[in-house]
Amino acid sequence: MDMSTLPHHTATATATAATVPANACDVTPAGAAWLASAETYPQSLLTDWRARPTAPAVLSCGTVFDVVSVPAVFGRQMVDRLWHEGPGSGPVAAHRGRMLLFATPGTARRLPSLLAWEEWARAVPSLLCHGPGDAVTVPPLSPGQHPGDQLGSRWLVAPGSRRPWLPGPDVVLWACVRAARAATSPAVRISIFPRGDQSAKVYDVSRRR
Repeated sequence: MDMSTLPHHTATATATAATVPANACDVTPAGAAWLASAETYPQSLLTDWRARPTAPAVLSCGTVFDVVSVPAVFGRQMVDRLWHEGPGSGPVAAHRGRMLLFATPGTARRLPSLLAWEEWARAVPSLLCHGPGDAVTVPPLSPGQHPGDQLGSRWLVAPGSRRPWLPGPDVVLWACVRAARAATSPAVRISIFPRGDQSAKVYDVSRRR
């Protein structure tokens, strides 16, 4: 699989992606509104966030977004591939040793079956696909000394607009396969994560393809 097999809209993500903040780990008010829109009472959630901006939140999946949860190391490889060779990523968070990749609704249902057809499926570690009826814990809007920080809960690519671009199941599948190939290749991998701090604020979102 290569990027030429992806739908046209993924190759032109730059044209449709909304403006994001200079610091990719900062959730903007518009990004917070987008996250809150996943809930039945978004204004209540926004009020809670204003009162406790350093507290994590639990959000429902399946309507505004799905979430693909992967082990942290493999997730870094996926995000590296998305940004170096693909259309970039949607919001990405780290939580309790896993990467949370936000994707279009329907991804949680389609991705497992698509992956089952791939010859590299066995090289892909356990994926947790969260869709309708599921919920995920997301990092705080603002960094702070909340106990969740000790669990590595932070935004790596934070939502910065009311309608952030999200990858579909085909793009996530492509990233899975590319990461699996890279993991078995002896070639040196060029990572967007600096060696000294694998959790540093390193994403240059202006480079979205």
